[in-house]
Amino acid sequence: MGSTMEPPGGGYLHLGAVTSPVGTARVLQLIFGCTTFSLVAHRGGFSGVQGTFCVAAWGFCFALSVLVVACEFTRLHGCLHLSWGNFTAAFAMLATLLSATAAVIYPLYFTRLECPPEPEGCTARNFRLAASIFAGLLFLAYATEVALTRARPGQVASYMATVSGLLKIVQAFVACIIFGALVHDSRYGRYVATQWCVAVYSLCFLATVAVVVLSVLGHTGGLGCPFDRVVVVYTFLATLLYLSAAVIWPVFCFDPKYGEPGRPPDCSRGSCPWDSQLVVAIFTYVNLLFYVADLAYSQRIRFVPTF
Repeated sequence: MGSTMEPPGGGYLHLGAVTSPVGTARVLQLIFGCTTFSLVAHRGGFSGVQGTFCVAAWGFCFALSVLVVACEFTRLHGCLHLSWGNFTAAFAMLATLLSATAAVIYPLYFTRLECPPEPEGCTARNFRLAASIFAGLLFLAYATEVALTRARPGQVASYMATVSGLLKIVQAFVACIIFGALVHDSRYGRYVATQWCVAVYSLCFLATVAVVVLSVLGHTGGLGCPFDRVVVVYTFLATLLYLSAAVIWPVFCFDPKYGEPGRPPDCSRGSCPWDSQLVVAIFTYVNLLFYVADLAYSQRIRFVPTF
């Protein structure tokens, strides 16, 4: 009778979720994330858009890391209508990017070697230095998980664990940076050509997010044609679209006939359209490189859609 009470898959708790190399990395993520958040909230302090972003990024990553560890440890992820392998791989890559950004922004805007004036004093300085260190460790913990779970050449794995899948997260993240620069007084509405570039960024971003969502939900088999073929065709089209934007945007922003080849001397720091245009141009080329790399890798991936 006692044997009938045993779950079909073994014990109810999965100790490997916290003792395996990936599990250890996830436990460290919880420790470093909680420590960083606590240091900033207690005495380190934050302010403005930059500080709010850092705290939101750490809070988001910590909350989802708790969910992942809890579901893995209790085996409850089998009850979720998700492709668990795709979900964890996508989240680990996103958390790596978010924690890396926060690990750069927080020290840049809030950490100084000299003590601030009272009432903050040297105590606040010390807390900010400690928070910056743990923020860097948090990034390393997420990057370690990505390295451990990434599909190796010839290995059959979930799509989001492949290089192509991981690059989808990076492409969407870079597109968000482009959108942030666009809305920051980039004057993209002056020409139809620059509006075309915005349409390219938006279309590719939405399509990339759709690929990620379909993979995470495990619905890639309902497209009516092989998912890997859809990915290759879309990536090829996105590469061509980004190539057009990489040519058009600099011409209509920095050519003397349409824009300013150099930064105007009367541009105030932090609110200069030329700066926003430069950021868009730089990250357009960055994302173009990611799409080219994605195109190269997506032609030789092997994955299980619902793994």
